Parts: sequence; structure tokens; C-alpha cells
Amino acid sequence: MDHVPKLAVLLLLLGYVSFTISALRGNDDYEHCKHTVKKWASSSVDIEPKEDKHILQDLLFFLHIPRTGGRTYFHCFLKRLYASSFECPRSYDKLRFDPSKSNCRLLVSHDDYGIMSKLLRERTSVVTILRNPIDRVFSTYEFSIEVAARFLVHPNLTSATQMAGRLRSKTKGVSTLDIWPWKYLVPWMREDLFARRDVRVQRGPTYAKNVNSYNMGDIVMPLHEYINDPIARDIIHNGATFQIAGLTNNSNLPESHDVRNCVLKHQSLGEYVLEVAKKRLDNMLYVGLTEDHKESATMFANVVGAQVISQSIVASYSNDPAANDKSGIGGPKKKDEKEDGSLSSPDMKSDTSHYQMTVGKLMQVYESCISSLRKAQAQRRTSSLKRISPANFTKEARRQVPEMLLQEIKSLNSLDMKLYQYAQNIFSKQHKQMVEKLGGAGRQESMFNNPYRAASWNFLYLGMLMIILLLLVALFVNARRRTSKVKI
Repeated sequence: MDHVPKLAVLLLLLGYVSFTISALRGNDDYEHCKHTVKKWASSSVDIEPKEDKHILQDLLFFLHIPRTGGRTYFHCFLKRLYASSFECPRSYDKLRFDPSKSNCRLLVSHDDYGIMSKLLRERTSVVTILRNPIDRVFSTYEFSIEVAARFLVHPNLTSATQMAGRLRSKTKGVSTLDIWPWKYLVPWMREDLFARRDVRVQRGPTYAKNVNSYNMGDIVMPLHEYINDPIARDIIHNGATFQIAGLTNNSNLPESHDVRNCVLKHQSLGEYVLEVAKKRLDNMLYVGLTEDHKESATMFANVVGAQVISQSIVASYSNDPAANDKSGIGGPKKKDEKEDGSLSSPDMKSDTSHYQMTVGKLMQVYESCISSLRKAQAQRRTSSLKRISPANFTKEARRQVPEMLLQEIKSLNSLDMKLYQYAQNIFSKQHKQMVEKLGGAGRQESMFNNPYRAASWNFLYLGMLMIILLLLVALFVNARRRTSKVKI
């Protein structure tokens, strides 16, 4: 029996030693990670802010954060401003960016900021749009399920996967399954939807009607499971901050992955990443907000669109070869030169001319385009969600999500919450500057360019001048009379 206490003491000592070694290793790992992240952060941003950040450079890089409305901007703004010949190969996973492409002046991509390592920073302007992180998580969850639900027309997962593979091999375009982050999220949800459908077929439906669509486990993965899954923690949470910092799992910089793993392991190191993302926002040409849709669109048209239009007009009419030789990141071809050597404007389609586009017309085209685009998206969404009925993702359904779950989403996206607030401040300042600039320009234009208004001001000036002259004459005559009376 004397051996039992000794054995217990020995086990306690071994446990203590093991715990101490583990703690020391953990501390060493933290210190190593801290050094790695700090070194990356110090080398990732410019010490001084860019002085010309509000001037559009040769290449426009639209850093498209998923589920922020970027697709709308691409189709309804950028494709109206740039001819397809000026688009860079979009660097989604299937089509990695090729900087040698001639006439490359527009890059629209889900790639993170790390792609800037392949671009000439001083000749590149970056724009992006941010969204309230809670809404972005909801939208990411809904869209990944929506796309995955389209495969439920197949009898089983194997058939769906094989058909998707055959279609992708035949088409030359880029599928949703080729694009980050959907290349990870959609197959994940597709597999989950088929598994839940198989269970329902075996035991029959057991779900109740009129329950929260975000917690309908018999049909789709509940939202609380989704946000706590390792895949979501790896890709979705704080996604905007990681994308702007250049630290997604899709980054083309090998060192980024070490930094990213350290931050995911030690959350306190995320503050270094946040500061890098903030400084990068500071140096962007434009930062929009999904929630402030109308104001963001107006600002994009006036800040970005106006400069694209202006540059294309100058380039098209300039007789100076040097002025036209701005092919961006591409080769020696002139800025607006086609393959046949003729000049074209990047701001319009082939059936119109550059001088026909104005900021006002651009906004009209945008409003018309966004209306038809939203209608098509809504129809496709409705068709997809029918396959997982009665689950239906609506604004009313979102209101049924418990506050505790919303707070959990906010906590999981603490970096994005802070970055979004920072973006709101940038947007507010830039919007105020735009309004003041447009207000001053509008008053000046209405005063000097409106012939009727200008004529009115001319008559007013003449009238005031005549009154002043008459007053001076009257004063002079009155003074002479007084002088005459004094002499008498």
C-alpha cells in the first residue's frame, strides 16, 4: 500500500512537468508568431500615405470582397467604362492573373491584396466595397446554400459531382465552383444538402412548419452550426480584413500563410492585421459601403467613373504619342490601341463613342442595369430555394434569429466589425468632399455656363455700376452747390 501514494505523487509530478513544458512551448510559439506577424505588418504598408491616392492610375484593381454587391458594380459600372479588351484576365482560381497581357487596365477579382505583388503599385489604383459583417455572414451562408441547392435536381451526390465536372470541362467560362471562396463553400454545402435529403428519404420529413429557416436542421445546416464549423472559421469570419490585408487561404504569397496561421491560432495578434487593413483602406481611390447603396453608387460614378471618362477622352484626342502610350501593366501597345492598330475608348461599348458618356448618363445606365440584374438574381434565387422548401431565407426569417446568435457572429468577426466602422468614417469624409466639390462645381457651372443666368448677372452688374455712378455724380453736384453758397 505504501507504493500507491508514491505512484500518485510521481504521476502528479509528471503531469506538472508535462504541463510546464506545454506552457513553455505555447509561449515560445506565441512569441515566434508575434515576431512573424509584426515583421510582416511593418513591411506591408507604406510609412507615408499616398499623396495621389485620389487620382486614377493606369490600372484599376477592384478588390471584390464576396457578398458586398461587387458583381453589380462590375456589370453595371465597370463594363460600361472599360471595353472587354482592356480587362485583365480575372485572377480567380481557374484564371490566374497574367501581368503580360496588353492593354490591361481593369482587374476585377476575389483575390486578396497579395495580388499587388504582381502589379506596379505606383501605377495601380485600388477600390473596394465593405458590408456590415453580420449581414455579410448571412449572405455568404444563404448564397452557398442557394448555389448548392441547384444540384439537388440530381438523384445523388455522385451524379451531381460528375455532371458538374463534365459541364466545367466543356465550358470555357469561369464557373462559381472555380471562384474563391465558393470553390470551398459550395461543395461543402452541396455534400451537406444531399446527406440531409438522404436522411429525410429514409425516415420521412419530421420538420415543423413555420419554424426559423436558419435553424431547420432536417433540410439545411443550421446557421449556428455553419458559423462554428472550422471551414467557416478559416474562410468566412473576418474575411474582409484578411482579404484586404492579403492573408486569405487563396493568397499567392507563401509568407502570408504563415502569418495567417499565427493570427488564427493567437487571436490577439489580429490587431496587427487590422492596422494593416486600415492603412490600405486609407490609400485606396474609393471605399464604398453596401448598406449606403445610393450614396456609394453616386460617389463611385463621380470619383472613379468621371476620371475614367476624362482619361479616355484625353487619350483619344491627344496628338502626343507619349500621352497615349499608357498601356498600364501590359506591353508596348498604346493605351487605347486595338489589335488592328485603331484607337478605341475603354469607357464605352463598340456601338457608342467615348464623348457620349458623362457621369449623369453613367448613373442612368447603372440604374437601368441594376434593376434588370436584381430581377434576374431574384428569379434564380427563388428557383434554387424551392428545392429546399419550406426553408426560405427572407428578411422576416432573419428577424427570428436569436440575439445570442447575432452576438456570436459579431464576436467571431470582431476584426471585420472594427474595419467596417473605420470604412464608414472614410466613406463619410469622402462623401462630404464629393458633395462640396459637386456643389461648388454646380454653382460655378450654373453661373458661367448657363447663358440666361450669365446674362442676368451681367445686367445686375451693369445696374449696380450705374447706381454707383449716379450716386457719385449726385454727391459731386451737391458738394459744388455747397461750395458756391459759402463763397456768396
